[in-house]
Amino acid sequence: MSDTVTLPAVRGRLTSQRSLSELTWLRVGGPADWLFQPADEQDLCDFLSALDPDIPVFPMGVGSNLIVRDGGIRGVVVRLGRGFNGVEFDGETVTAGAAALDAQVAKRAASQGRDLTFLRTIPGTIGGACRMNAGCYGSYMADVFLEAQAVTRSGKRMTLGPQDMGFAYRHSEVPPDWIVTQVTMKTPRGDPNDLQRRMIDQVAKRDATQPTKDRTAGSTFRNPAGFSSTGRANDTHELKAWKVIDEAGMRGAALGGAQMSQMHSNFLTNTGAATATELEALGEEVRKRVFETSGIELVWEIMRVGDPA
Repeated sequence: MSDTVTLPAVRGRLTSQRSLSELTWLRVGGPADWLFQPADEQDLCDFLSALDPDIPVFPMGVGSNLIVRDGGIRGVVVRLGRGFNGVEFDGETVTAGAAALDAQVAKRAASQGRDLTFLRTIPGTIGGACRMNAGCYGSYMADVFLEAQAVTRSGKRMTLGPQDMGFAYRHSEVPPDWIVTQVTMKTPRGDPNDLQRRMIDQVAKRDATQPTKDRTAGSTFRNPAGFSSTGRANDTHELKAWKVIDEAGMRGAALGGAQMSQMHSNFLTNTGAATATELEALGEEVRKRVFETSGIELVWEIMRVGDPA
């Protein structure tokens, strides 16, 4: 497609046939027809408003929760960077650019006595956290969300309030081709030293129980549980994905270079030379075996996009 279509001029960077494998945490995947890294929000609006409406658009963060299939992604992948990673404080609110890393926002907020500590161990960006209602330690983005700025596929700026988000467990109703550019959160107050100590404890617990030094994309499957409309877990009935995977005998299961971690069986790892096909196929085999042994249908938490090889 990129050889036959002329795209609008941009002030940022527009690259054709850009390999995406090095832009994902799992280090797999084929190229995007185009990768667009806008200079600022106006550049993004101008580009999308002039782009042929038949060309698909896919927003991508830092690839922390993503399998790009080996055939790559047709259309334009939009990846926000500098110009979209600022963090500002105003009383009880924290406003962060969509490209700001969750961990950095948590740390900067703590230094200001604002509690976003649940974001500290969540991989990825604020834009992704907003889009998927990220959560940890019983707190979710839906709990702190005030509003988001977004750019539609047609290049129009939109302000999204809580009623527009449709938050659910690991999900929101933001259209998949809209680009979230900024998120404003209302945060509880806390003592900076206490918040810092809490985050140190969280990181230590994560590193002791999760394969943080391996190539993973975070939790592979959602916990099979009941959740409220805001995405809060009903802890009384909550099951853990790792437990049903263990019961199915799939801890450490491997396919080519793909493996379910021995350390934490809900982490799909690239041991060094896995393909996206192997990773996805192993995940599907885990889903099959879990269903056979427990009747539970695991739902992917990792997003899988693009074409097969």
